[in-house]
Amino acid sequence: MNNNTKEKLFAYIDTLEGEMIVTLSELISFPSYQQEAAEGAPFGKPVRECLDHALAVCESFGMKTRNFDGYAGTVTFTEGEPELGILAHLDVVPEGTGWTSDPYTARISDGKLYGRGAIDDKGPAVSVIYAMKALKDLNIPLKKGVRLILGTNEENGSACMRYYFSKEKPTKYSFTPDGNYPVINIEKGMIRGAFECEIPVDETGRTLIEFHGGKIINAVPELASCVVRGISAEDISKAVEGLGSDVWFALSENGECITIEAHGVSAHASMPSMGKNSVTALLGLLNKLNLDGEIGKKINALCELFPYGETNGKSVGINFRDEQSGELTCLLSILDYENGNLRGCNDIRLPVSFTVKDILDVYKPALEAKGFSTHDSMGMEPHYVPSDSPFVQTLLGVYEEVTGEKGECIAIGGGTYVHDIEGGVAFGAEFMGEDNHMHSADESIKLSQLVLNAKMFALAILRVCEA
Repeated sequence: MNNNTKEKLFAYIDTLEGEMIVTLSELISFPSYQQEAAEGAPFGKPVRECLDHALAVCESFGMKTRNFDGYAGTVTFTEGEPELGILAHLDVVPEGTGWTSDPYTARISDGKLYGRGAIDDKGPAVSVIYAMKALKDLNIPLKKGVRLILGTNEENGSACMRYYFSKEKPTKYSFTPDGNYPVINIEKGMIRGAFECEIPVDETGRTLIEFHGGKIINAVPELASCVVRGISAEDISKAVEGLGSDVWFALSENGECITIEAHGVSAHASMPSMGKNSVTALLGLLNKLNLDGEIGKKINALCELFPYGETNGKSVGINFRDEQSGELTCLLSILDYENGNLRGCNDIRLPVSFTVKDILDVYKPALEAKGFSTHDSMGMEPHYVPSDSPFVQTLLGVYEEVTGEKGECIAIGGGTYVHDIEGGVAFGAEFMGEDNHMHSADESIKLSQLVLNAKMFALAILRVCEA
């Protein structure tokens, strides 16, 4: 490909910015987080409707699409069996709280487009769609085929991809725009653990009636609440002052009971230090209130295992690290207590030098020693692709060609859509150091980046598929 072809391609993509904004705005309007399954909609009707709309847009461009029973969809404009697969997802995490506008109505301000899914992963999916449209409209010849795979369950275990790959084999090369530039070639392993215990109910004295915190396992919980009895509002206020936490607490009285709310800051589970954990903060407050009986002992045990502000699992004994991928992260993301039943969930990201068994062999005994039973631990081993592979080097070259900056491989704590695909890497769509409020309120993407991503992906398709 000569420079004139690239300049023509990039110039044409510039003209598509308005259409890209419209398409992204339409996709954002679907609240496509996992909901109750329905016929033809395994993850809920809004998710299926979002997938249908995205495929309809691609069909309107003259591309060929296929819907895999509401689990996933594919888009292609080339003939033959594709060698390059690009995996993006249309599902999102729930909106949470703290938005300055409707999360499902796209808003443009200061050169950014705001809405749930703007950066994770609807915006990047739109950039891929329009990169393919540009290549098709300009009739730029490709020797190898490309296929876009649109999934619908990335945020809740990627059952969509397990279903899809039960029907189709992976392409020779795969990347996902569900990470960072330049290229992510190392992804930490992941453990999603659960623990519980039964506590004798005793509502006399200073006691906890119920506790609810966190909704999804792969995000720092921004809101937690509990109901206590036998404790005065004055005592709670003094404990809050003594706690010195950077999480905000609110109290409301209802007869003999007081509801306490903890308001933290959400963040992705792979970067828990970026958030403020409302669950562990509220546990710390309850521990300071010295609850009576067995519930008081269990609150104390949880505070010893998961102290507020600690994100490396040190108190559980799993603070492992390596040079390639950094330190382990451990997040208590969900905790519920009611009618004597306490249940919690952890999200753990382990370095590439360790296995799931290495971690569980320490994690489980540590919790069991405190009286908690552990079960339902889902483990995913780390993912590694050599940085000197031809495919990785091609993508790094594209990054350098578009940005003029040195392209180097990076390691992350989050699992991307290619974690289970041999040789798969993440290529975009965020640049290192950006804060687009992914999984948080006011999630956004720069309009200039929406276009830049389309150029990056179009050139990547060319470089991989023209040879």
